[in-house]
Amino acid sequence: MRISKGFSVQAGVEDNDARLPCVLQASAEDDGARPPCVLQAGTATTEHPVQTSGLPYPQLHGQSPTPPKPYPASFPRRNPLSYRHSLPAQPAIPMRVHAARLLVPAPPPPRRHAILRFTVNAVAASVNANPADATRKQAVIVGGGLAGLAAATHLASLSVPFTLLEASDLLGGRVATDEVDGYLLDRGFQIFLTAYPECQRLLDYPALRLQPFFPGALVYLGGDSPSFHMLADPFRFPIRSLSSVFSPVGSLPDKLLVGLTRLRAAATPDDVILSSPETTTARHLEKLGFSPSIVERFLRPFLAGIFFDPALDTSSRLFELVFKRLALGDNALPEAGIGAIAAQLADRLPAGSVRLNARATTVDPSSGVTLDTGETVSAGLGVIVAVEQPEAEKLLPQLPTRPKKADAERSTVCLYFSAGRAAVQEPVLLLNGSGKGIVNNMFFATSVAPSYAPAGKVLVSVSLVGSFAGREDAELAGEAVRELGGWFGPEEVASWAHLRTYRIGFAQPDQTPPTAPAGRDPRVGDGVYVCGDHWCSATFDGAMVSGRRAAEALAQDKGLSSA
Repeated sequence: MRISKGFSVQAGVEDNDARLPCVLQASAEDDGARPPCVLQAGTATTEHPVQTSGLPYPQLHGQSPTPPKPYPASFPRRNPLSYRHSLPAQPAIPMRVHAARLLVPAPPPPRRHAILRFTVNAVAASVNANPADATRKQAVIVGGGLAGLAAATHLASLSVPFTLLEASDLLGGRVATDEVDGYLLDRGFQIFLTAYPECQRLLDYPALRLQPFFPGALVYLGGDSPSFHMLADPFRFPIRSLSSVFSPVGSLPDKLLVGLTRLRAAATPDDVILSSPETTTARHLEKLGFSPSIVERFLRPFLAGIFFDPALDTSSRLFELVFKRLALGDNALPEAGIGAIAAQLADRLPAGSVRLNARATTVDPSSGVTLDTGETVSAGLGVIVAVEQPEAEKLLPQLPTRPKKADAERSTVCLYFSAGRAAVQEPVLLLNGSGKGIVNNMFFATSVAPSYAPAGKVLVSVSLVGSFAGREDAELAGEAVRELGGWFGPEEVASWAHLRTYRIGFAQPDQTPPTAPAGRDPRVGDGVYVCGDHWCSATFDGAMVSGRRAAEALAQDKGLSSA
């Protein structure tokens, strides 16, 4: 990957509220010393390395530096052609995707931050000076998903003592990966959007070794002559996108409208998107002028794979926000699986600050958090509840709830298969534009990230939208294989072996209007704070933003940070 020279970014312009806490040191001998603040905004090793000053985020907080691992300069691209189910894999020619990720040094902070940091350290030191106070004067974070990990990361950066309680034996919540016989199986279909601003600030992108998807989709159309039609990003691959101009996936005006919508979303500030009039995504697409053809054959299956909402009742604000991220960055998978994102955050936490297999049953800030074992964990500095929405509502009955809608379920089933070869070798997402069958989308994971399977093997990921309650795993796997035999040919799928099925009953919170994708005040009681994608936007970024805000609110309320 390459980035253009001469590109500059003013830290904090996009989201003044999204500040990464900085470690500052005050010097008694040099009262005016103001060391630079380093902002981790995501980096990419390039042919012309970006010169930076200061230390990256992990070293700022006492972590061992992660040696930069370069991205590949390109990934395979096949010749543009009309794919049909009977065609074998095509020979490769080089394909290059450009995606700038910079490590941007921020301007020197004002001197008051140095004084603040000294104060926070002094408070933390006084708390830990007496071992008896160490557990009493701490914060407790309930839930070790992305929101809880983000909250813990920011509390650690402020030297605020805490204990993170996770009910399961693994951190990450829904953002987790299992290794099965050498295959990396993400728990449900998940794609990481590199343009998420909070993720750019908090994560070390090179260490994740992100493997990008082709910017577009391969749409399957059924009928008497089943075929595939490639829709490419016209701004990244203008020549290749010409091949789709006259495809039956929408009209020519539809394809021009996709480009215009992309341009408009990329140029619209987040605060404008989040304060715009709100409707459903389906009505929004209709108002924008998209024809039923492109909605049914491309936009509906594409967005259903993101929101798990085939009716497209999701807020138009969230659609615009996600569409902007799609326009500004890549879709990618970490080389070690989607769980590597949570693992990277967990690796930064202080030793002994995390307790696994610790399920909270009640929350009382005056006494602490009670576990299912009967033990009470003291929380003198407050409690941050960072579990998914249904569990949060059980722990905190005072939370405002929305009327339950019969069609508001956001569930998905993800099936994994091993295969000897990939029917489509491009790193591209395949969409079911036929309107028939149970498969919504699928892809050959090893075409994106070869590390997802043992050498010489292929991992197939198939996604269904809905819970499919009452259907056995084996039954669903058999029906999916038969259906995909109509896509690629029965002989192509005959050797596929079912590896595992993941049923995600609560894949996302209800995001139908009215929503608050900008986030809500994390304070829900004296010493009690809430975070999670249900408290912000249902994205990786929303979870991390809400976790940071909950940590900032707790630290502010306890006098451990500035207002």
